[in-house]
Amino acid sequence: MSPPGPVIATVVEGEGEVTALPVLLRRLAYQLGYRTAHFPKPHRHHRGALVQPGGLERIIEQVAVLTPTAPAILVVFDADDDCPAALAPALLARARAIRPDRRIAVVLANREFESWFLAAAPSLAGIRGLAADLKAHPDPENPRDCKGWLTHQRVDGQRYRPAVDQSALADAIDLAAVRQNAPSFDKFCRDVERLLVAATSNQHN
Repeated sequence: MSPPGPVIATVVEGEGEVTALPVLLRRLAYQLGYRTAHFPKPHRHHRGALVQPGGLERIIEQVAVLTPTAPAILVVFDADDDCPAALAPALLARARAIRPDRRIAVVLANREFESWFLAAAPSLAGIRGLAADLKAHPDPENPRDCKGWLTHQRVDGQRYRPAVDQSALADAIDLAAVRQNAPSFDKFCRDVERLLVAATSNQHN
């Protein structure tokens, strides 16, 4: 039986994103009015497999086969030192070429998924050991070690661990502030909305 709402399959690279990305997607979909949208557990693949020649193509084909009820596929991973504006369109073209029957989006968090947390850091004050007076980061998409920054801001003596902390921060972050301060997250929001529209339209065809 197909889920009652639009379905978007997802691909991520990190262990933390396996739980954190669906949290962000559900929150965003709810804000956009897609309260029955369904996001199956993300397919996790290492960054090298995503960017190497033929790698993304194999992954997209696999995801399409494993999630036949999903007319849309969203790929999210870290830009690291690559330029998102250059790499993402090239990967998107490759993905669309292999599965033109699916609506696909590729989003690269600039530089890391955690940069989106830095973009609205004050909204995370007091959560998962972070300082109660957590201040805004002046340039959230520029630091190379966002995970290290989050560890440095903790007052509980623990380090930031994506697999443990990422989904809780994704659940608490101020989405409007992230969108205002992180252009890569704004692209993420726009792409998700387009995929939801496409997936909903597919249900009605």
